[in-house]
Amino acid sequence: MIKQEEVYRIGRLGKAHGVKGEVTLQFDDDVFDRVDADYLVLDIDGILVPFFIEEYRFRSDTVALVKFCDIDTQQRAAELTGCDVYFPRALADADDDSPLTLSFLVGFDIVDAKTGDRIGRVDAVDDSTANLLFCLDDGRLVPANDDLITHIDTDGKTIAMTLPDGLLSL
Repeated sequence: MIKQEEVYRIGRLGKAHGVKGEVTLQFDDDVFDRVDADYLVLDIDGILVPFFIEEYRFRSDTVALVKFCDIDTQQRAAELTGCDVYFPRALADADDDSPLTLSFLVGFDIVDAKTGDRIGRVDAVDDSTANLLFCLDDGRLVPANDDLITHIDTDGKTIAMTLPDGLLSL
């Protein structure tokens, strides 16, 4: 059984495309194109299920058409509409050449680089403005700025940050 901490969200499936089982994938992270993976993980009614990729092609910088194995009709593809799409962390970790993406960092703990104290867990990344923000599990927002990040430990799932004094008390 696939556990939530073993994957990270990369997008969402849109409507079926054509009659041969293709479905649109609106993605935030194109890791499936950069890392050799045979499958993506879909959230089907709260259960994480692997779906093997037969083929895919890009329509734009944020949309791909994906054909999954054994999904060969428009009706079967339409059943997947709205499913969140995840990528296995283990495969992304194994690819040391690719840069880490913000969506990969969801679930990591942010710690103070000076004291080592835990600040919070990243629940989401807000990229709706020019200033990227980590949304923490307690509702606080922390700038996701390269100048503030001192170290990322993918094994320990931590992000060490040097935050300006008083930022967390706002």
